[in-house]
Amino acid sequence: MTTLCAVPCQFLGLKIPIYHSVLVDQRCSRAIHHCDVCNVVQRLESGAAIVCKSIHYGVCQPVAIPPTKARIIKKREEKATAKVSPHSPPAKPQLSPQPKVADQLQHSPQPKEVTEVKPTTSATPSPKSDPPNPAPSGSAIPRFYFPLGQPVSEDGKELKKVSEVFGTLKEGKAFKSDFGEIAKVCNCPLYWKGPLFLAAGGDKLGCVTSASFQPLWKRIIQKYHDDYSRFMAIMTRMKGSYLTADDFVPLIQDVIDTHPGLTFLQEAQEFHSRYLHTVIARIFYTVNRSWSGQISIPELRRSNLLQVISSLEEEDDINQITDFFSYEHFYVIYCKFWELDTDHDLFISQQDLARHNDGAISSRMAERIFSGAVTRGSTVSREGKMSYTEFVWFLLAEEDKKHPTAIEYWFRCMDLDGDGLLSMYELEYFYEEQYNKMVSLGIEPMPFEDCLCQMLDMINPAIPGKISLRDLKQSRMTPLFFDTFFNLEKYLDHEQRDPFAAAKEAEDMEGMSDWERYAAEEYEMLVADETMPGQDDVFDDDALESAEVRRVTRADMEEADYDYTGGA
Repeated sequence: MTTLCAVPCQFLGLKIPIYHSVLVDQRCSRAIHHCDVCNVVQRLESGAAIVCKSIHYGVCQPVAIPPTKARIIKKREEKATAKVSPHSPPAKPQLSPQPKVADQLQHSPQPKEVTEVKPTTSATPSPKSDPPNPAPSGSAIPRFYFPLGQPVSEDGKELKKVSEVFGTLKEGKAFKSDFGEIAKVCNCPLYWKGPLFLAAGGDKLGCVTSASFQPLWKRIIQKYHDDYSRFMAIMTRMKGSYLTADDFVPLIQDVIDTHPGLTFLQEAQEFHSRYLHTVIARIFYTVNRSWSGQISIPELRRSNLLQVISSLEEEDDINQITDFFSYEHFYVIYCKFWELDTDHDLFISQQDLARHNDGAISSRMAERIFSGAVTRGSTVSREGKMSYTEFVWFLLAEEDKKHPTAIEYWFRCMDLDGDGLLSMYELEYFYEEQYNKMVSLGIEPMPFEDCLCQMLDMINPAIPGKISLRDLKQSRMTPLFFDTFFNLEKYLDHEQRDPFAAAKEAEDMEGMSDWERYAAEEYEMLVADETMPGQDDVFDDDALESAEVRRVTRADMEEADYDYTGGA
């Protein structure tokens, strides 16, 4: 017998072989039982059975006490004890000493003298009679997961430096302009100062005192132990575990107001919200890999966002920071949107998108974009319309199809049935329009069967005949694959490009992404358009920047501020 139910026993924790090759767990050897030696079960006056202490060389048959009857017996015993001595503690059962292993093996089959022991009717053994097995030495696994950073010992130097800084301020009050120095003594990048000021309650009184800031910073350094978790705590004012689009507004507005590379933009208030939401859309496009509209700490750790924010302090030319903050990139994006948004309501329709790059995007792909395949939850602000934020995502994905988000963007559009695989029927659906376009242009098109063989050889999918997202991310020919099915202009450019010229161009622009190349070329063309006909003079930097701002005049801008609709 290896399992007993609702029987009291004294644990020995040993197993010994007996007759009939039966292995009896000795923890059960002192159970209430019938056997050839005892013959009967002795019982007390209360009706409870007596535990037999003998170890027999026979197979014992346990006698289990029903749980309900055991509880009734236990209650009777408690009532009897309470009547005899209500204040005295209950008597502990007297357990016999445990026999040695040698004595067990040499034990005689004759029955021993039975000593009455007050029974315990509880189905679970006493903690004292069944001590837990101690863990072997060296088995403790050290903690290896630190979601808020690995804790380090704090010496309190930061708080002392903060007190010293507040002591140098007039009346001990720090205004928003003073928080750059406070951010530095807290070992934070300079452009955390705006969110840090708001997290300390600066928006309520317009200033922060040492008494209100030090408790905040003490809580932060005690709970958050790396830059990523502290950035999250500061941006959300310690109220959230993820970042939304609105959380970035104070930081980017502070960059607009104080960065030396954007001084020309400070007077053009109409452009502030456009630049701000362009930067936010680019941040979510790159960092928010889950497409949830909420940036988590792990996503921050996998991105270069904090490094880019730190570089703002070191680089005075904002255009040198091509990730997220470049004004030239914003200028290109916004001018492209403005050309399509003919009614200037900051939304474009499917017909407006059809005019992008002289109809480069096929109508079937445009339908998929407006169908909601690449919109995220509450980002659909108007039915059949694309917001400015959604256009930023579209343009980034269109001009750099090597980016992971771009691959996901176009894969979602091409996956008509949403099964996570591009079947041959879906590829034929998009190629049919390209085929008809080439016929209308007098270009001899490739039959779909030949095109399909070429694409499968190029992508080499893991599942024959079906292309997965993973296959596209592993292939270096993904841009050509996408252009083949919905961008005829770029497809023909790939087919007609001189391979030697393409290699030379790639060598000249080594280290630049496809988006950076496109933005640089478009920016030069837009600036050239600003030059008056017959004017050969070259703009100096200040004049050029003023021309950039004037390109979209205030008369063209809407009076109402642009509301962020799109939640990257």
